[in-house]
Amino acid sequence: MNEEVLQIRVGFPVADSLADAAGTMTAIESGASPAHHFGMGFADMGQMLAVFTPKRWELIGKLREIGPASVAELARQLGRDYKNVHGDVEKLAEWLAIERGDNGKVCVPYAEIVLDMRLPDRAAA
Repeated sequence: MNEEVLQIRVGFPVADSLADAAGTMTAIESGASPAHHFGMGFADMGQMLAVFTPKRWELIGKLREIGPASVAELARQLGRDYKNVHGDVEKLAEWLAIERGDNGKVCVPYAEIVLDMRLPDRAAA
């Protein structure tokens, strides 16, 4: 398990992400070794909250607290139904917010998750 940071960006133009990717590619082509970056972007807060629901944030926190665990153990620790926890684990794994090990246990591979939300531009006065 590494101790990377997952960066979640909300409301940033796609052009920003493309510019970041282009900069990374330029660095690689010139022989540089760019810093690792794990991130995802959402158009708006509603889109982000459809993936990272309050129950899923709670699951991430509990999993980080207890360390790698089976889905059944995680459900017991959370006091939630196994089927619902399993569905949340599948969705979070799909978005790479958690990982499943070879032993079947799931874990949070990040030491930190940073949520960066861009506010809409202010209307001209």
